[in-house]
Amino acid sequence: MIGLVVFLACFGLLCAEEPFNHNVHNERVIGGNDARPNTWRWQVSLQFDSYQEDYFNHICGGSIIDSSFVMTAAHCISSLDAALYRVVVGEYNLFEYDGSEQFVRVEKIIVHPEWNGDLGNGNDIALLKLANPIYDNGFVEIANLPAPNEMLPHDFTCYITGWGLIGYNKAVVPDILQVAPINVVEHSVCSRPDWWGSLALQSMVCAGGDGYISGCQGDSGGPLSCFTDGVWRVHGVVSYGPAGVCNQVSKPTVFTRVSYFEDWLFSAMSTS
Repeated sequence: MIGLVVFLACFGLLCAEEPFNHNVHNERVIGGNDARPNTWRWQVSLQFDSYQEDYFNHICGGSIIDSSFVMTAAHCISSLDAALYRVVVGEYNLFEYDGSEQFVRVEKIIVHPEWNGDLGNGNDIALLKLANPIYDNGFVEIANLPAPNEMLPHDFTCYITGWGLIGYNKAVVPDILQVAPINVVEHSVCSRPDWWGSLALQSMVCAGGDGYISGCQGDSGGPLSCFTDGVWRVHGVVSYGPAGVCNQVSKPTVFTRVSYFEDWLFSAMSTS
């Protein structure tokens, strides 16, 4: 279900009856391709057990930002009961157990205190404290973050990754993590009335809007990864997009800007 400006999580996309038995109904980053194995190693699949039967559904993406913390979107959190969530790191093929995955329960959910459920108000960011630390098995990596308050220039190419929808008229069921290049749209453009207008805040990053490449349902919470200062850094968290078809001209994917929230992220981790 996508609202007017929302990538709400799509419950029931990934059904894993057992931790190593994947059974997926999911679609991909629009305009994307299969990612190369063992590349976007900070990518997370956030999963939800809606019936408390150890039957987890992929709902959103996320990023590893510490061995014990995952960053995602606040709108991905439908319940504050941490026992209903788990993260899967080292994931690649949702249909198969590749031997690279780690399945980790969530111990605590920390939603930004100014998140009020209104995507246009921003603050769409949350932290998940894990019950057990992620360990380095060669298939996971802690994401680098940008400098505080860093802004990306217009038309800078970043990458969006995830297992989100490709569109509403195609019954595509990809098994593999998708990736697509997506260009940044600076705030002065994204905030124009014929783009996102007042819904685009300085605390956000816009990217796309070419009518071809975009995020969509299931990508929410996942990373906008950009190669800056010689390393890959997560500059954004997938937040919202247009109602209806996700890849619309002049309606780019909007991300929570990580550099705007770094003080809160580090404070929340240090006190949790």
